[in-house]
Amino acid sequence: MTLPDGVERHDFGGTTSIATRGHPEYGERTDGEWRRWDPHRSKLGAMLELGMETGLSAGQTTLYLGAAAGTTVSHVADFGGPTYAVEFAPRPTRDLLGVAERRANLFPLLKDARKPETYAHVVEPVDVLVQDVATRGQGRVATLNRRFLGDDGRLLAAIKARSEDVTADPVDVFDDVLADIEEGYEILATERLTPYHDDHLAVVARPLSE
Repeated sequence: MTLPDGVERHDFGGTTSIATRGHPEYGERTDGEWRRWDPHRSKLGAMLELGMETGLSAGQTTLYLGAAAGTTVSHVADFGGPTYAVEFAPRPTRDLLGVAERRANLFPLLKDARKPETYAHVVEPVDVLVQDVATRGQGRVATLNRRFLGDDGRLLAAIKARSEDVTADPVDVFDDVLADIEEGYEILATERLTPYHDDHLAVVARPLSE
């Protein structure tokens, strides 16, 4: 598994885990300046723990959709460059603001990821689009936000089957969402996020040339 610069494996009380260097944010274990990136709390962390080739590297510009209170996006900002964090709900955004106060490169946006035109004037072109939204139409969200990615960029998405249809077979849901994503991307890799997250599919994709 290739980890990006700024992400290392450390021992945390007998548990070896990936970690970033930064201020602790959600009660995670620490090893000096390093904080455990808990894959049970982070879909992107689970992708890295499972050995997926994400294409992440230090200093990249990132747009993160579905930032919530900042658990995962705080790790991304620890080793990344400018990091734009979109969150729709006001309550977790208040927590996200606290995380951003400790990271000069993290920019919270109280916006709806289904309406990228509302933040297009703020977000610069990015290298990475990370998506972790709990809404229907997750494939559509990915294609709508394709506009921010350069031709060599990467989409790293965690598809939540239960957010699309709680009654449907997750495999069928994943197929439908992937079909939507393929309208704007070439799928490079997919993997279920078991045992860290049930009924989730990780997707690595690159944008199709416009």
